[in-house]
Amino acid sequence: MASNKKRVVIPNVIGEGGRKLLLARDDIEVVPFPATIASGDFHALLKSGDVDAAILGVMRFGEAECALARGLQVVARIGVGYDAIDVGALTRRRIPLMLVGTANSSSVAEHALFLMLALARRAAELDALVRGGRWAERLKTLPVDLLGKSVLIVGFGRTGARVARRCLAMEMNVLVYDPYLPAEHMRAAGCEPVSDLDAALPGADFVTIHCPKTPETIGMFGAARLPRMKKTAYLVNTARGGIVDESALHAVLTERTIAGAGIDVLEQEPPAPDHPLLRLPNVIFSPHMAGVTRESIDRMAAQAAKNALSVLDGNPIRENVVNPEVFD
Repeated sequence: MASNKKRVVIPNVIGEGGRKLLLARDDIEVVPFPATIASGDFHALLKSGDVDAAILGVMRFGEAECALARGLQVVARIGVGYDAIDVGALTRRRIPLMLVGTANSSSVAEHALFLMLALARRAAELDALVRGGRWAERLKTLPVDLLGKSVLIVGFGRTGARVARRCLAMEMNVLVYDPYLPAEHMRAAGCEPVSDLDAALPGADFVTIHCPKTPETIGMFGAARLPRMKKTAYLVNTARGGIVDESALHAVLTERTIAGAGIDVLEQEPPAPDHPLLRLPNVIFSPHMAGVTRESIDRMAAQAAKNALSVLDGNPIRENVVNPEVFD
């Protein structure tokens, strides 16, 4: 006798917050798959039986996967980026793509501020002085304060707005560039809106990127734009690799056209061992971990599960849907 349960495929590394929500439902069959599953094995899983919902981490999902998962009703990402998902393929089949909303935005905002502070206070260099017995060199290059500095936030969505609140608490001047939001929205948050990114760059001490990766934003910070920053300025990217042209960034960092950079995301992850940026002393890296903390993993997993269940229950959480036109 066929089961009446809805089948939900999930990566086996999903946070407990999401796993518990799914397992608590008697009408849901949870089908885990390895986070490192090969595409062929994942295709076999989709083809093996009706899949009603797919909760995904870094897995790519497009035309081929849609064709195999014929009964699919929803794709929910454990995150907020979706450059690995073919939204068009889902939309053509009236399948919503859902993201986790604010579940990790506070974690990303904290990490962006961490990178700004680490760069300003020369954290890696000062640590190396102590470990290397070079205490006497500590005054050769002084750190700088965030107090009174200007930060330019590119993108004023869930994360960018939280970065702004943290920078205001550090008594910084907060400028915001987001052509898709009204200026009043930024002013109400205590920030100064800017309409011309290129004109604003020379006045910023820090530039921090919080916009999605789209055809419009790929290469947004490249050879034409990066040199507009002041020599003492720092660039922080916790958004997506590809928004910053890495060759152009290497050039301005090598030439000291800008002071340094804090990078959480790269075009190729992990980077090749001989990646030129890895050899530069004025760059601080983290391995795409800005939104990943003990707490955010559970929040994201729980929200992804809630998103999937909301569609299966016929009451989708619409504010978390990337392609709401599927419901029209």
